[in-house]
Amino acid sequence: MTWRKLGLLCGDSGGARWAASHAALPVVDPLEGGRHRVYFSGRDDRGRASIGWGDVDLGAPATWTVSEEPVIVPGPLGEFDDSGVTSSCLVNHSGTKYQFYTGWSLGVTVPFYLNVGLAVSHDGGTTYERVRKSPVLERSEIDPLLTASPWILIEGGVWRMWYVSAVRWSITGGRPRHHYHIRYAESRDGLHWNRTGVVCIDFKSDEEYAISRPCVVRDGSVYRMWYASRGESYRIGYAESADGVVWRRLEEEAGITVSRSGWDSDMIEYPCVFDAGNRRLMLYNGNDYGRTGIGIAELDR
Repeated sequence: MTWRKLGLLCGDSGGARWAASHAALPVVDPLEGGRHRVYFSGRDDRGRASIGWGDVDLGAPATWTVSEEPVIVPGPLGEFDDSGVTSSCLVNHSGTKYQFYTGWSLGVTVPFYLNVGLAVSHDGGTTYERVRKSPVLERSEIDPLLTASPWILIEGGVWRMWYVSAVRWSITGGRPRHHYHIRYAESRDGLHWNRTGVVCIDFKSDEEYAISRPCVVRDGSVYRMWYASRGESYRIGYAESADGVVWRRLEEEAGITVSRSGWDSDMIEYPCVFDAGNRRLMLYNGNDYGRTGIGIAELDR
């Protein structure tokens, strides 16, 4: 597997008033006429993330047009997402758009808490409303520290989720450090989730401490997952599965890594893989968690 980098889809947040910096965690929604809507997370001048979008013709990335306003914003003071919302996954189902996201709140002993939220759109993506004031994947006995970055496929009436869960916090260099990996859950309605603690992608060494933003594609009898993994800095990882539950890490087959110089030379992360016609494409972030924009790559077949 080899990904051919096509350059930057956008170098920043496109001058949007709601996003002073960053275009992170791209999520793709196909539109008519071969265009695509790319949801992303932009940060305001206080560092709080909101979710908006950019419409793009993948044959002409220069036509990137960013929404004047975000579609999902941080929640009211004290709620689980009052310090930011970051994009994760979009599901189109029965005429409704389900946008699963990560809600951020600030901590004292640890810097942040994360929980999975859900907002839905009944008007084709023009507006979104949170389904409730609380998370759809809250902290629990199974996931006592945090949940984040869900990716969902619906198969045979079952909503299948791969998501991030933390196993512990440690003190490294005098500061708290999160340790999280990727787990699995199921649902019948996208709102109520059954979790048993199944781990899909676990740490490969003591140096690795963050495995995040899974993206799962099913090709016939093979499930493929791309994700971000971090030791010294983020890289894009790859794994395969026959059932979507038991996975085999195949880092050597990821087919994409940092460049020798430029916007994605220090880190590469947050992949979103999708098909556009007969092309398989990947959107991803580079240096500084999306501050340098969104890149695009095409799979050489």
